[in-house]
Amino acid sequence: MKMDRNACRESVSYLRKQGMGDVDFGLILGSGLGELADLIDNPIVSDYAQIPHFPISTVAGHAGKLIYGTLSNKKVLVMQGRFHYYEGNSMAALTVPVRVMKELGAHSLIVTNAAGGVNVKYHPGELMLIQDHINFMGNHPLIGKNEDAWGPRFPDMSHAYDEAYRTVAKQVAASAQIELQEGVYMAFSGPTYETPAEIRMARAMGADAVGMSTVPEVIVANHMGMRVLGISCITNLAAGMQANLNHAEVVETTNRVKHAFQDLVLAILEAL
Repeated sequence: MKMDRNACRESVSYLRKQGMGDVDFGLILGSGLGELADLIDNPIVSDYAQIPHFPISTVAGHAGKLIYGTLSNKKVLVMQGRFHYYEGNSMAALTVPVRVMKELGAHSLIVTNAAGGVNVKYHPGELMLIQDHINFMGNHPLIGKNEDAWGPRFPDMSHAYDEAYRTVAKQVAASAQIELQEGVYMAFSGPTYETPAEIRMARAMGADAVGMSTVPEVIVANHMGMRVLGISCITNLAAGMQANLNHAEVVETTNRVKHAFQDLVLAILEAL
């Protein structure tokens, strides 16, 4: 599935008929972090299954809803649960919502995820501001015909995560006394967790955290000229750094730190 601009406009037309207006910020909420959407004022909700050309989220902890409204005095369009490559989606399909956000006027994207800590100084429950990423998923969302109206054939990824936004995020975190790490996120395809050897490789390559999402959405956002801010919740230590890994721990950790995470995102939105 490769979304062209006509298909994207059909999605946008449907959402506008539901009452969704222009958007300032798109937000993508990862595993266990979806409750932030409950804080949206005057929400308009659409299930992914109802939106033309949208895939469906199948992961536990992902509600599968697109929510429009006001958050921290900004008009937002929030993905409560994302799509993943390991679910069988094409790279182009799982980035459809980012295209739709941009067509609805969003100038910026905030992405969140649950990640495994690779940096030996990290601890479960910490938040990490994404400084840069490594695409180790074995595929790329821009493969195929380029939509010139959306962006260039060869987008520059030198500043994939907006430096000014990161500065604001660090200032907000310091003011709120929320500890915020900063590092490199490395995306694997999943759905298995990485092996200890793969984690040693990731650390040698400069990764501070690993996960199975985010990078395709960020690539597409940059392709369309959107400014991006990314935050990872370090839910566990990666393979070889603790006894075993499971999704229940991911959800438990995000539930434990969700209030600090929500407070940080709300304050950042307010400041941007």
